[in-house]
Amino acid sequence: MDERRLVEPRTGRELQLFHIAQAYVQSATLMHNDCDIHLEISQSASKAAPRIIVETPVDSEYCPARRNIQSQLAQHGFALSGTRGGELSSPAQADIVGMAFEDFEHHRGSAQVATVWELHPAVVTLTQ
Repeated sequence: MDERRLVEPRTGRELQLFHIAQAYVQSATLMHNDCDIHLEISQSASKAAPRIIVETPVDSEYCPARRNIQSQLAQHGFALSGTRGGELSSPAQADIVGMAFEDFEHHRGSAQVATVWELHPAVVTLTQ
């Protein structure tokens, strides 16, 4: 993680809470470096659509949200674990609430990730 991000408080847009009522979860990964759940979401179901990263942290207050994501992905036929993650065979519709976060420029997702802006922390509910 960018050292600057560890010490600087959130400001500006990062203080805003966003609600995305309909998005498509394209990819899900349990990150080895911080154990956060990373989801790549898009505005449409197209696999070629631009994406953003949505993260649900490992912090204890997010345990119910993490269990919910894993359970809902399993119902969608996708078993997310420390050894299993990646592209969903078909996108899953979701409702998302999260804080804006400007991550630094580094490789953190697929080629379709179109911005350094993320929603982190975020709570995700699959809706289909």
